[in-house]
Amino acid sequence: MLRSLILALPFLAATGAGAETVKVATGKSVAEAAEALAQAIEAAGATLFARVDHGAGAQKVGQDIGASELLIFGNPEVGTPAMVEAREAGLALPLKVLVYEDRQGGTWLAYEAPAERLADLADGALPSEVTDPMTGALRKLTAKAAE
Repeated sequence: MLRSLILALPFLAATGAGAETVKVATGKSVAEAAEALAQAIEAAGATLFARVDHGAGAQKVGQDIGASELLIFGNPEVGTPAMVEAREAGLALPLKVLVYEDRQGGTWLAYEAPAERLADLADGALPSEVTDPMTGALRKLTAKAAE
């Protein structure tokens, strides 16, 4: 047991667990908020790469986590500068927003703060001109989807 813990310590230190999760509340259902987010992404000129229905996946194994959908999207003009600075940034890109229902029935749009997540991967802060566009895009897109 102790040996397993010791072997896992380097991995645990490098997982990016320190990134802040930003949460935006909405009065919409998960389906409505996810669709509004998809529309906002496309209207902004970004590419929506995938939508992952975590709620449906949980139901397939007999579990109920409520409605939960992950949208994966990006724009090379915004993401590529991060990978120029640190190739490991590709582990956090493209950007992701989780739209989910909490245990009390509230709907949230959540994402990891890009500057913190990318700093974890790059072993240090990336220039703000690299991370600010991502942060701004996530803030604007989630606000639009939540309204």
